[in-house]
Amino acid sequence: MKNIKTLGKVSANLISRIYDENKTIFEISDVQRILGKNYNDATDLLSRLVKRKVITRLKAGKFLIIPQELGSAQRYIGNWYVAASEVVNSSLYYIAFYSAMQYWGMLTQPLVKIFMATAQRQIIPIEMKDKLIFVFVREKCIWGIKEEWVTKTEKVRISDLEKTIIDAVAHPQYCGGITEIAKGIWIVKERINYERLMSYVDKYGKNVVAKRLGYILEILKIQQPKLLEQLKKYIKKRYDLFDSTLPGGKIDKNNWHLIDNVGQKQILDLIGH
Repeated sequence: MKNIKTLGKVSANLISRIYDENKTIFEISDVQRILGKNYNDATDLLSRLVKRKVITRLKAGKFLIIPQELGSAQRYIGNWYVAASEVVNSSLYYIAFYSAMQYWGMLTQPLVKIFMATAQRQIIPIEMKDKLIFVFVREKCIWGIKEEWVTKTEKVRISDLEKTIIDAVAHPQYCGGITEIAKGIWIVKERINYERLMSYVDKYGKNVVAKRLGYILEILKIQQPKLLEQLKKYIKKRYDLFDSTLPGGKIDKNNWHLIDNVGQKQILDLIGH
């Protein structure tokens, strides 16, 4: 790390040793062990490093090294994924929504906030309030999850690509809205397992999810006739908003019983068509 040279000898030694141990998250006891300091001296040093934004406090007694070389986006995000997993007080969680979209390469802009779905109400530590968003979901919605390596030594629970798409069309408010979701689907269209995606639609069992997904695929002209035919079976009498994050008001007609308040042109312009 380039910034180690700007730290004092003791601080630089601490950060280097923690990295040598393949850690990015550590506790006060690690500082005492590495530097041979007593508790008070260790906490004083950590307070100074927090003020200098070399580390951040995740919760009482637990700290995260803030990567200073942001050229490696995966490692940077990976650290925050691990940090979020350390903060959550339940095994019923997964990295979700916008954050999962970023992990699977569905975004073109960097995202520094971590969205986490959890079946238990959580309190966000004050130190993480600008980094972490908990979204409460029912326990029956926690499926379609993979354990992925986000650093050389650490895994986190994250929705797989197809569940990420289902979650996105179900909750556009946590994914930047329908235009962002459509753009993301276009980017990864060659990597989607469409049979799995259909099985996930059936498992989720919400008409609006099937309708939004079908309409997006139709606008993008993604040739999956079997999937589209299955999705059309979810069309009922009720009309739903295409993008629940935007005001109502029909822009384009469609056969999906959706109030298209986005417009096909806006989506096609985003993908360069």
